[in-house]
Order: sequence, then structure tokens, then C-alpha cells
Amino acid sequence: MKQKLENIYRLGIKELWSLWRDPVMLVLIVFAFTFSIYAASTAMPETLQNAPLAIVDEDQSQLSNRIASAFYPPSFGKPLMISSDQMDAGMDAGIYTFVLVIPSRFQQDVLAGRSAQIQLNTDATRMSQAFTGSGYIQQIVMGEINEFVNRYRQNATLPVDLEVRARFNPALNKSWFGSLTQIINQITMLSIIITGAALIREREHGTVEHLLVMPVTPAEIMLAKVWAMGLVVLFAATVSLKLVVQGLLQVPVAGSIPLFLTGASLLLFATTSMGIFLATIARSMPQFGMLVVLVMMPLQLLSGGATPRESMPEWVQDAMLIAPTTHFVELGQAILFRGAGLDVVWTSFLWLLGIGTVFFFFSLRRFRKTIAQMA
Repeated sequence: MKQKLENIYRLGIKELWSLWRDPVMLVLIVFAFTFSIYAASTAMPETLQNAPLAIVDEDQSQLSNRIASAFYPPSFGKPLMISSDQMDAGMDAGIYTFVLVIPSRFQQDVLAGRSAQIQLNTDATRMSQAFTGSGYIQQIVMGEINEFVNRYRQNATLPVDLEVRARFNPALNKSWFGSLTQIINQITMLSIIITGAALIREREHGTVEHLLVMPVTPAEIMLAKVWAMGLVVLFAATVSLKLVVQGLLQVPVAGSIPLFLTGASLLLFATTSMGIFLATIARSMPQFGMLVVLVMMPLQLLSGGATPRESMPEWVQDAMLIAPTTHFVELGQAILFRGAGLDVVWTSFLWLLGIGTVFFFFSLRRFRKTIAQMA
């Protein structure tokens, strides 16, 4: 038993040295746990940021001037006053996201109580800005019209006062959710990629044949890859969580980081085994890359990290229970967002342990078969 543990340890050290000599893979790991997390958290703000707006003012009245002056940064850029002839060309060229058309005699119709219409043209190809901005513009325009007609701004008093309180993220800051979710996704992706790539690299360099003449078993080779590559990803995730998420982005972590890393270790046990299995199927690195894409897409999109599982069909929810990422996303969000303890997430830990064990033995069987064919 002592000899087996020593073999696993020394083979794992060999994997670490091989990874250290692979600059491309090192750059990928650093990028995934630094810039990628920062960009995913800050690239798409949760509110409008300097949305381009143009106004066609055919009325040239006091009311139309009030409406035009109600739009200002940071939600909207300074409105551009254009003619109706410039509107279509500007929207086709992508210069304006919104064009507000105020018709002639608009103020007179409003003051006379007649039906008055104002037109809002939106570039719907910019989905996030178009959806949010349209609602903002309608509220701003109606607020200015009501204030102009009543000579003061009046808010309707409702019989019921709705008090909205957002738990775990009071300011609804997107970077809080995006950064932590991105760490969860990167742990899954990197563990599959670097483990599978290590096996394919050994096969291409003939290292596997050298291992076959040594007194080591396929299980020892697999366990060495699992602990070595898992340790690298776990270390990178810890540094990213401390320096990028908590340090640079100032995102508070509600729960226990050691408890989260324990769950990540169980996930790595499953995903590194999955990476070895994919590497035994692929015959080259390009084929392995295509398999990773096919596997990662459903793992990331259907595990609950991108969209809530409750919004998916029931058969999808049931089918994704066999995916380790489903349970990791569940425990990760519970620990990092809501401060849950082991008494809450222990079922997810058991699921990850069971799924990881099944994946490991299934991958080991495939790995043995591949080695037998090479011998």
C-alpha cells in the first residue's frame, strides 16, 4: 500500500512538472481565473450606460425641450437633435439605439386634452439596452408630461405600499453574482481541459508507453492525474476568490470558503475523471477540444448557473441530476451567496461523491481498455 501511494505521489509530481513546462496551458489557467472573471463581472452592467439617444423634435415647444433635457448621463448619452431624414440612416448604421420622435403640435394637443402621440424607435438588436431603455424612456417622458400639465411632479398614491427588499444582494449588483458564478464555471472547464490535455500530450509524446513498462497500474496513473490537476485548479480558484473577487471586485462572500473548496474538491474528482474519459475517446487534441465544447455547453447552461433550473422542463431537471455541476452550482450558490453551512448542503456533497465515484470507475475502465490496445 505504501508503494502504491508513493507511485501516485511521484506520478502526480511528474504531472505538475509537465504542466509547468506548458506555457500555453499556464496562460489559459491564469487568464481563466483573472481577466475572464473580471470581464464577466463588469463587461455587461446591470443598468444602462451611456445609451445613444437621438430626438426628432418637430414641435419645438417648451414641453419638447423639457423632454429632451430629461435625458443625461450616465444612463443615456447626451441626446442628439436630428431631423426625420437622418433617423433611418442613423439606426441602420447603428449610431442610435433609441430615436424619440416628437410630432408637431404635440404640446397643444397635450394641453387641450386631445389624444397626443409620441414615437419611440428602438434598435432591438441590442437586446439588453433595448428592453431596459425602452422602459426608462417611457417613464421619463410620462413624468415630464405629467409635471408639465400639473405644474408640479405628482406621484400617484396607491392604497398598498409595496416594500421590496433584495436578500443576499441588496444593491442588485451584477458583479456579485457574475464573479462567483464564473469561478464555478471555470473550475469545471479547466479541470476537464487540463486533465484531458495532459493525457493526450503524454500519448502524443510516447510517455504512456514508458509508463506501461514501469510497475504502476492504470488506477495509479489516473489517481495521480486527478490529484495533481485538481490541486492546480483548486489553488487557482482559491487565489482568484481572494485576490480577484474579494480584493479587486470587492464582492462579499457570505459563507465559509473552506467549505466551498471542499465541495470543489469533490467536483474536481468527478470532472478530472471526465476529462480522462474524453481524452481516451479523442485521438488528437483538436478532437478533444470539440468533445469538450459538446460536454461543457449543457453542463454550464443546464446546471442552474446561467438560468434557474426551475424554469427548465422537468425532464431536463431530472436528467441533469447526473451532472456534477448541477449539485456544485447548488452548493456553491448556497455557501457563497447565502452563507449556508454543512447542515444545508450535505446532500449535494453526497451527490458529488457518488457521481465522482461512478465517473472515476467508468473512466478507469475505459482507460484500461485504451492502454491494453496500445500495448
